[in-house]
Amino acid sequence: MKRDDIYYQAMLARDPRFDGKFFVGVKTTGIYCRPICPAKPKRENTEFFANSHLAEAAGYRPCLRCRPESAPQSPAWMGKSATVQRALKVLNSSEVLEFNEDDFAEKFGVSARHLRRLFIDEIGKTPKQLAFENRLNLSRKLIVETSLPITEVAFAVGFGSIRRFNDAFKERFKKAPREIRRNRTFEKNGLQISLPYRPPFDYEGLLNTYRNHRIGNLEWFDGDKMTRVVSFGKQVGQISISNIPEKSSLLVEIDFPDTSAIHSILHRVRSMFDLDSDPVMIANALERDSKIKRMLKSYPGIRMFSGWDAFEISIGAILGQLVSIEFGRTLVHDLIEIAGSDSGLERDGKTIKLFPTPAQILEADLSALKTTGIRKQTLKEFSKAVVEGRLSLDSTQDIEQFQKSVLAIRGIGPWTAHYIALKALRSTDTFPASDLILNRALQHHSQEVISQMSPWRGYVAALFWRTYSENLSKKKKRKSP
Repeated sequence: MKRDDIYYQAMLARDPRFDGKFFVGVKTTGIYCRPICPAKPKRENTEFFANSHLAEAAGYRPCLRCRPESAPQSPAWMGKSATVQRALKVLNSSEVLEFNEDDFAEKFGVSARHLRRLFIDEIGKTPKQLAFENRLNLSRKLIVETSLPITEVAFAVGFGSIRRFNDAFKERFKKAPREIRRNRTFEKNGLQISLPYRPPFDYEGLLNTYRNHRIGNLEWFDGDKMTRVVSFGKQVGQISISNIPEKSSLLVEIDFPDTSAIHSILHRVRSMFDLDSDPVMIANALERDSKIKRMLKSYPGIRMFSGWDAFEISIGAILGQLVSIEFGRTLVHDLIEIAGSDSGLERDGKTIKLFPTPAQILEADLSALKTTGIRKQTLKEFSKAVVEGRLSLDSTQDIEQFQKSVLAIRGIGPWTAHYIALKALRSTDTFPASDLILNRALQHHSQEVISQMSPWRGYVAALFWRTYSENLSKKKKRKSP
């Protein structure tokens, strides 16, 4: 069966595993859709595209019904050159709305002019144009899924003029914002936004991991819902995250005073829950080993866990060196109480403190923190390196160079450097072999086999933690009186 015939069958089945992996152009209407769109055009009226950029370059406009901009992003980034592939990945996962061509190009070691030329040659649009479209895509999501007034939507996606927003929106989607919003009703239960993913999705595994590594009083769990206090600048709010498996989506409930933070919040949730992962592609790579294949059957849709903030993750990794998960969690809690600032929020009658900034850790008296003097000094030196710009936690940087920089800090060893790279920088090819549980796993799995799983060794680590942590927990329960 030809590729396009497979795509057509997947479209007829509305198979969510293919969502975002290809798009369907409908010749009779001039629109393009996601594979899960309810529309079912005839085979002769369809053509298929690897991504939305190609569909739009062919003259198609995005469907108003299935909203292609809402699809999970594809790991198979478009672009012939490695620079364009990497730049697209960063562009589509950017946390900030502001876009500066020179600063963006600098991340990839080229000039803005050269990067524009590469994008025009390979995609037909500049990075700035794509960044602008991403803002409009978010605006349509807010218009369709929330009751935010149109004016607030415009400001939330970075427009200072409602007239300019209306013009830009209509040019992209061929309808004015109010026409899109017309006749839509919303439940009066706050700001709720859905984020789709490709099934299978090991939500339970991720949630248990975040529950076990919860950050002080900033995070709490109620059944299968996670709630987190968040801050941007001087403003504080909270979000809740829950799973809607029948819709292959997470539901994000946002209570934050500034709508301009919505983009950053959604970006972090997507990253935290690894929503753009392609479980089928990863399983195909990992299933080459029969032992790992059996493990994947127990935990289908394994995801790489991360955290809300890269600096939080890094400090937690330093405090978690050579101690149990429980004690590491206690140390993080105590550090927040010592150095963190008041959030202005309370829970169960207790004030919630925010995670300290690098500058706050530098200024704090850590004498009451129940860890070694060397580790306290490591916290200070790590924070100082971040403050002075000698150490970046930007996920776009070279991972090997980052690890060298981190290892130069006294008190940080290979486990911590690899763990930070895996969790904070989300390096999919990092495997912290010196980790206690992973080291035990290596007694049953060949390092040579794992090396062949590149560039997905981070998912092997996640699967081993999921499997062998579970096995250790069962053994402890059996030994209990």
